[in-house]
Amino acid sequence: MSGARRRLPGLEGWILVLWAALAVGGMTAAILAARGADLDGVRAGLRATARTSLVLFLAAMAASSLRRLWPVPLTAWLLRNRRYLGVSFAASHAIHLALIASLVPVTPERFTDDPAGLIPGATAYLFVLLLTVTSFDRVADRLGRAWWKRLHLAGCWWIWVVFAGNYTSKIARGPGFAAAALALWAVAALRLWRWTATRGRSRRPPRAGS
Repeated sequence: MSGARRRLPGLEGWILVLWAALAVGGMTAAILAARGADLDGVRAGLRATARTSLVLFLAAMAASSLRRLWPVPLTAWLLRNRRYLGVSFAASHAIHLALIASLVPVTPERFTDDPAGLIPGATAYLFVLLLTVTSFDRVADRLGRAWWKRLHLAGCWWIWVVFAGNYTSKIARGPGFAAAALALWAVAALRLWRWTATRGRSRRPPRAGS
């Protein structure tokens, strides 16, 4: 069997989502157990789940472009499991949302002082929900291929905008924020490169005699 087709038992398909959810959930529980379930512990959990969500989101967003640029077994695995990485991102971000919700009674001013500031993040979570629901074949079939592509393109880029805006605005806080912002912008550039390359190939005139 070729490297591009080699399967990784236990790390393919929906079982990957289960492992990711268990890993992020276990990590969050360990952080809360070690740091306490108070404000400091929840903030530590938020930072950790933000990182896992970012990694999973970038892996799903970059999969097809990385496969085109580097046709190696790893990128074949990423592309083959792009749907499941996306749903794993949703699972990680659901845990992140649960931690945010736990702060409402502790720091209500964060949610009441600037309600308009919550709109981008709330919209991103709505897209996460829609993208997750339409990751199931039956729902995707009912939606139709054209609308599925529009929804996933819009949702993916809106989530990117929220992540990029958040991390880029915090670059001065430390190298971790700078690295995250750089990764986000690099993946965006990679996607745009793939899009322009595909459009250029489709517009290329046919060769004589073809």
